[in-house]
Amino acid sequence: MSLAWRACALVLGLTLVAACGLQSGGVVPLRVGPAGIQRVPELEGVRITVGSKDFTEQNILGYLIEFALSAAGADVRDMTNIQGSNSVRDAQLHGQIDVAYDYTGTGWINYLGNETAAPDEIGQFEAVRDADRTEHGMAWTAMAPMNNTYALVMSARTARETGVRTLSDFAALVGSDPAAAALCVGTEFNARPDGFPGLARRYAIDTTAVRKQIVQDAVVYQATADSKQCRFGSVAATDGRLPALNLVLLQDDRGFFPKYNAALVMRADFADEHPQVATVMSPISRRLTNDTITELNRQVDVDGREPADVARDWMVAEGFVTAR
Repeated sequence: MSLAWRACALVLGLTLVAACGLQSGGVVPLRVGPAGIQRVPELEGVRITVGSKDFTEQNILGYLIEFALSAAGADVRDMTNIQGSNSVRDAQLHGQIDVAYDYTGTGWINYLGNETAAPDEIGQFEAVRDADRTEHGMAWTAMAPMNNTYALVMSARTARETGVRTLSDFAALVGSDPAAAALCVGTEFNARPDGFPGLARRYAIDTTAVRKQIVQDAVVYQATADSKQCRFGSVAATDGRLPALNLVLLQDDRGFFPKYNAALVMRADFADEHPQVATVMSPISRRLTNDTITELNRQVDVDGREPADVARDWMVAEGFVTAR
């Protein structure tokens, strides 16, 4: 799949979301056939539109859904790479997207407006599953063990020089030596209640003293590794650039960040009409550990491979589908 194709897909996806009408999306970029996933008569020819947000992991997860349901016989349409969590959520609520992977912490905090997260992964999943079905008619199912929580990181050099190990250590450094605690944050992390605003409250970070730069998410990783533009940075904990750049996670010693396990999300009426979707996807979700998704992310962000290729190769290697 070419970069030009992906750019066109993004523009198309944003146009469709803005239109707030039921649209079909684009074609699935690569072909697959049945293997471990066999044809499902109840899904044969059913048109299913798959969505995702506009970052590497989400695109990979979206393609996993597309290849799985294509192998099962559905008429799958591609609306991956939509900008921002709220745009994907609105597209689902308005019926433009039938199924997507989303994160339990995002659902609980951002979509449902809660401030305090559940302390464990199962409890967080069950809370968002029950509340979102009741309040918005959305069904959450097939939770994966992967937990893409937010985190702050630093280079190994910064860790040695500052002695910082925890987020409490970072907060103390902001108070004692703001220049040594220079921070880069992504645009969404800077504004989300489960991002910097909530983090600052929980750890009593002096927001008037902290030297914070708001940058594109992709910039944070290398800038933090270089330790020049910033000494610390906001990241996703399953990003493949973390091990590649030898970045060190700060311990969340006060348990601020919610659990962000990926789970399949559908409108409840769609999920009830097509329960086979969850049946097909559940074995895939069970294999999506932190190590697995971090490696798939690394192949895209470090090796420069296309997300669709990475997703299909993994599905073939795991025996779910065949390549055509």
